[in-house]
Amino acid sequence: MKNKLLGLAILAPVAGIAQPYYIDWHKIAGGGGTSTGGVYALSGTIGQHDASTPLTGGPYSLTGGFWAIVSAVQTPGLPNLTITHSGNHVIVSWPNTGTYTLQQNANVANPAGWTTSAYPITLATGNSSITLASPTGNLFFRLHQ
Repeated sequence: MKNKLLGLAILAPVAGIAQPYYIDWHKIAGGGGTSTGGVYALSGTIGQHDASTPLTGGPYSLTGGFWAIVSAVQTPGLPNLTITHSGNHVIVSWPNTGTYTLQQNANVANPAGWTTSAYPITLATGNSSITLASPTGNLFFRLHQ
């Protein structure tokens, strides 16, 4: 009897050792396509790649994560802003036909959030522009007179 109790006493701590904790990796990514109306556009992605380092293979590279939005809010009666990209940069340009202030806002739903843009303006024949590295998050631009 003494040996059985000794054996149970020795095995009792082994039974209390926790098993390894493991959570399988899952995600749900949905959406897909673009919806437009007026001056607004909404785009979504199906199966968006996880935010991480780029996946590369051959001449291709895919960098995942969340989309950043750089968008123009057109001011009636003022020149239209144009947004293009060049490599990893975004270019916001407009016709240089008057004295305008370029403003920016991270949240277009906040009318008090518009501030004068601090990006340096490049003047070219008939056009003004700014160039910025692709931002994280949203950034909206408008002209103000």
